[in-house]
Amino acid sequence: MRILIVDDHAVVRAGLKALLEQQPDFVVVGEAESGIDAVRQAATHRPDIIVMDIRMPGGLSGIEACEQIVDQFPHIKIIMLTSYAEDELVMDAVRAGAVGYVLKRVGSTDLVDAIRTVGKGDALIDPTMTKALLEEVRQAAQVKEASAFSELTPQEMRILALMVEGLTNREIAAQLFLGEGTVRNYVGNILSKLQVSNRAEAAVFAVKNHIERHLPAEDDN
Repeated sequence: MRILIVDDHAVVRAGLKALLEQQPDFVVVGEAESGIDAVRQAATHRPDIIVMDIRMPGGLSGIEACEQIVDQFPHIKIIMLTSYAEDELVMDAVRAGAVGYVLKRVGSTDLVDAIRTVGKGDALIDPTMTKALLEEVRQAAQVKEASAFSELTPQEMRILALMVEGLTNREIAAQLFLGEGTVRNYVGNILSKLQVSNRAEAAVFAVKNHIERHLPAEDDN
């Protein structure tokens, strides 16, 4: 495995290089002392794995460098080194494309094992971090769903939900105590706001975005 080491401390880089070069299946192809240097050397050496400090001085942080490298070279796997298991920093690193993180205080055997784990295609994310990331993804999906209906009024949402159930304008009018013409106008507004051409497309849109999760309370106007 071709490895690039990134850390702003020369002593740390030397120690990592000495450790990794003892492994018959590792070769250190380069060292970088800054985020900018890391991006440059990633382009030059095209390593399989980068072991990079999460905190880097200068114009480009370790997280920013990770994001740029993964964007340009998706095959490169990046392990972040961190002094502490700082949840927010680690989350930022994973969002940027890192496959995991290793605490600097771990033993040499653990670091070698971590690199081999990543080399096999596995991730190095603590189970609690995985749970937090999944929750973040779930919340982001719900926000996106809700925004899909942001132009609709509460009454239009109720009518759209009944359209999903296959009710006609007359049936919707009877259920909501409205005039049929009023419902017809509401339906027209709904199609226009959702930018769809017919009731079927509106229903598909509503189901796709889980309208049942976003229906207004009964007392909402």
